[in-house]
This record gives sequence, structure tokens and C-alpha cells, in this order.
Amino acid sequence: MQTTNDSFNTTKIFFRGIVLALVIYVALGTPNVRGGDVLRVGLLQEPKTLNIWMASDSWSRKVLEQLYQPLYIREPKRLKLVPWLAKDNPVYDPVMISYTIKLRPAKWSDGSELTSEDVAFTGRFIKEFRVPLYYSNWRFIKKIETPDKHTVRFYLKEPKAIFLTRTLTTPVVQKKEWLQVAANARKTENPLGNVMEYPVERPVSSGPFVLNDWKARVSLFLERNTHFFGKGQTIGGKVLGPHIDGILFKIFRNSEAAVFALKNNRIDMFWWSIAPEHLEGLLKDENIEFYLNERSALRYIGFNVRKRPFSDINFRRAVATLIDRDYIITELLNYNAVKMYSIVPPGNTFWYNSNVPKYGEGLSRESRRRRAYEILKRAGYTWEVPPVDINGNLGEGKGIILPDGSLMKEFTILTPTPDYGPQRAAIGKTIVRWVKIMGIPARVKPMEFGSLIQQIKNRHQFDLFVLGYGKLSLDPDYLRTFFHSRNDKPSGWNMSGYKNPYYDRISDESASAMNIERRKKLVWNMQNIILRDVPYYPLYNPKMIEGVRKDRFRGWVEMLGGIGNMWSFSQIRPK
Repeated sequence: MQTTNDSFNTTKIFFRGIVLALVIYVALGTPNVRGGDVLRVGLLQEPKTLNIWMASDSWSRKVLEQLYQPLYIREPKRLKLVPWLAKDNPVYDPVMISYTIKLRPAKWSDGSELTSEDVAFTGRFIKEFRVPLYYSNWRFIKKIETPDKHTVRFYLKEPKAIFLTRTLTTPVVQKKEWLQVAANARKTENPLGNVMEYPVERPVSSGPFVLNDWKARVSLFLERNTHFFGKGQTIGGKVLGPHIDGILFKIFRNSEAAVFALKNNRIDMFWWSIAPEHLEGLLKDENIEFYLNERSALRYIGFNVRKRPFSDINFRRAVATLIDRDYIITELLNYNAVKMYSIVPPGNTFWYNSNVPKYGEGLSRESRRRRAYEILKRAGYTWEVPPVDINGNLGEGKGIILPDGSLMKEFTILTPTPDYGPQRAAIGKTIVRWVKIMGIPARVKPMEFGSLIQQIKNRHQFDLFVLGYGKLSLDPDYLRTFFHSRNDKPSGWNMSGYKNPYYDRISDESASAMNIERRKKLVWNMQNIILRDVPYYPLYNPKMIEGVRKDRFRGWVEMLGGIGNMWSFSQIRPK
């Protein structure tokens, strides 16, 4: 029989075990999560910044989109813009070229009222400091007025279609939070740099959640914002919550660790696409549910058209002809993608133009080589050993000679490293194999992502690269941003160095076209021109395969880009 003393000792050991476990738990950095109904979300990286003006990476945006809110947001079914912080649709005055917007009653997370002064301050701040992420969407605003605290009026220099789709979807910041930051920045030699480098530790939120705690490299906890304006409101046909106590973002070192955590009920959602090789271990788990959606994304190769032979449209078309998208999708991606023919994803149905040049589409590998050879031969390229002999037989080409008679030097295809972007690294190697057999000397060079961007975007020291955009805007104005000649500058978005005066003109016209059918015609023409001239060559749009614990939460909302969206986080409920 166990004595009372033995029982007491056992209890002490048990208690010490609990205390030790709690100490380890705290030491590992897990934040103080209050409330039982907390959604646990796996991320592969923590936010790089909580400064909204600097947040260009997807991890920062995933968090900040729960805090800073825009006037208008896209509803999930038809992707139509609906009022969010705004109460109604904007009222346009064609004589004054102005838009008047009424605001919903709303508060910031500190309990203060969100007013038209906050909206006006946001726009004036962006214009004054020329904040790179947003300035192009605000530069044409002539004046902003606030007739009363719930009314804001924008005066434009000229009609702009992107005012509705880009300007009014800008996140609004609190004037009180940023007023002194702006005043201090004006006194420095580099006001913009001062603003961009300002350390934000506790963003003031107008969204459904507010930052509670952040443990570096471990986790970040957003708790429910009791002042969220949308609670109980019907917007976009949905009655909003949130119905959860918060979101706990857990940071994992790689996808395999995050998938393991999902399987073992340590997270409820992995906010990233699950790779096919990780699916098999999850499919047998009846408590895990999968969602398959298209992304608004793009994977592509880019040419540096500032230097030869990449400045030659015939060379670019020949390389495009050699690229077999079907092989990439079936063999390298295991069908986990859809082919991209244009820079606009096919899921963005209204703006997508499917009738663009499709180099080598439907041809066999051998026929692609013959077609590429004919393109180069007609353009004046010759070979020491041609890839197609005089009898039409295919062979391995050697020593391609440029039209000016000089031997082509080896060029480099830059890609992310295999651990960061395995598919893009593999595509780079495959393209090298395809061009080498044509006698075109090439090699692949994987680079750390930050260095890769510096090399391409800032220094313009590259030949070709394989990159992607993970989240393209649903408004196609990025076509203007990526290829307008004024953006061919260090740190500019025209990374290929493409210049076409006609394209510049119609892209500027598309940004101003108020008639939506007229704008659509221009955007379709822009897609045709880019695929005709091939500064970028689109490859594929990765599918989004997301997994969630269906035994924990229900009510996920699917839309282009997946279930990780504002509608889901305002709809899901504990099961």
C-alpha cells in the first residue's frame, strides 16, 4: 500500500514536471496566448518589418493585412471591389474630377475614432515622402479635403482608372501614430529613409486583430481587436466576426517541419502551398482538409535587353521557343501548376488575354529545336557546327556566332538557391540544357535571394534570370509598372530594361481610361506587345494547395490566391 508520504512525493514530482514544462514553454518563446479559440498558423518566415511603408515581403503583409485596413476590398466570388472602411461607393464629380467618400463608424485599436483626417493624412504622407510601394498610385492626387470627420474628398489632376482599383485599396494609417514620425523625418537629410527605417513595434490597428506579442524567430500572436468596425456588419454578403480569440503565427525552418506540425495538431493551418511530396503523408489523415485554388502569381524568365544578344528580339524568341512548359509542369512540378501564356494570370479572367503569341506551343522537343534554329538562322546567326545539318538532321550545335561575326560568350542564368526556390533552380538547369544543345553557351548560377535581387533589380548585372511574383494585384496596372521605360532605373521595377515608346503611351492611357471596356482593350494590347517582344517570358502559375485541421475550425472562404484572406479570418469559427 502506498503511504501518504509516497503519495505526497509523487505529487511533488508531478508538479515539478508541470513547472519544468511551463518553463521550457516560456523559454522557447511562445507568447502569452489568452483565450481558448486561437487559430494556429504556420509560416516559413517571420515578418521582415511591421513598418507598413517597408513591407514588401509576403510574410510581413500576411500579418499587416490583419491590422491596417483599406477603404475598399475585393469580395471573394467575383473579385468586385466593395466598401470596407468606406460606407458606400465613391461619388464622382466629372466637372471637378473629384471623388467623395463617406466612412463607416470605426475605431482604432487604442479606442480613438478613425476619421477622414486619418485617410487624408495617409495620402498626404505617401505623396510627401514619395513612399515607393504606394507613390505611383497617389502621385496624380491634386488635393484631399475633409469636409467633416466622416467625409473625405479627393481631387485628381486628371481622370485615373487606377484611383478606384489601386489608390482606394491602400491601407490607411493612424495620423496620431505617424504625425511625429513625419515631423522628425522632415528635419533629416534623408526624410524617406528615416520614415522607412522607423521601427514599428506595436502597430495601431483598424483590423480584426491587434498585435499582442512577438517572439523573434519563434512566433507572433495577434489577439482579437475589440474595436474592429466590421464585427456583426454584413459586407460582401457575409456577416463578419472575428469568431476566434486570435491568430498565433508559428515560424518554421522549412515546409517539411510545418507539414509535420499540421499532421501532429500543433498548427491548424499552413499558410503556404503544400508541395506534392509532402501531400502523401497528409492525405490519409481524416482530420485534415485540403483546398486547391489558383493564385494571382507568376513564374517567368527575364532577359536583360540592355545588352546583346538579349537585346535581339529574335534571340529572345528563339529561347522562348525552346522552353517546353509542358515538360516543366509535368516533370519538374508534378502537375502542381497551370501554364502561363501571358503576364496576367488566367484566373484573373476579365483582364487575361489568351490570344498572345505562344512560341513553340504544341510542338515536340525536336520541332522546337528546328523552329528555334530557323529563327536564329534568318536573323543572321551561324554556327561552327550547326544544330541542324544540310540534310535537316538534328545534332548538337557548337560555337554559335552572332550576326556581327563574333563568337557568343557564355551567359549566366541566375536563379534562387535550391533550398529557397527548388523549382526555379531546377528550371534554370533545364533551360541551360535546352539552349546548350543549340550551341548556345550557358550556365546556371543559384544565388541567395537578397543578393539575387540586388544583382538584378539594383545593379542590372545579369543576363537571364528565373524569378516570380507571389501575389500580383488583381488590377493589371503592374503591366505598366514592370515594363514602362521610366522604371528602368536602379531599384526600378522595369528589371529587364525594356523600352518601347508606343507601349509607354498606351500603358499610361490604360491607367487613365475610365471606360472599363476601353481599358480592357488597352490591357489586352499591352499583353500582346510584351509577348511579341518577350522581355519576360511567362512559364507557369503555381497552384495553391492548402491544408487545415477540419477538426478545429470551419468556415474557410476560398478565392483567387487561396483561403488565407481577410474573409476567412473574419468567418472561421471553432468547431
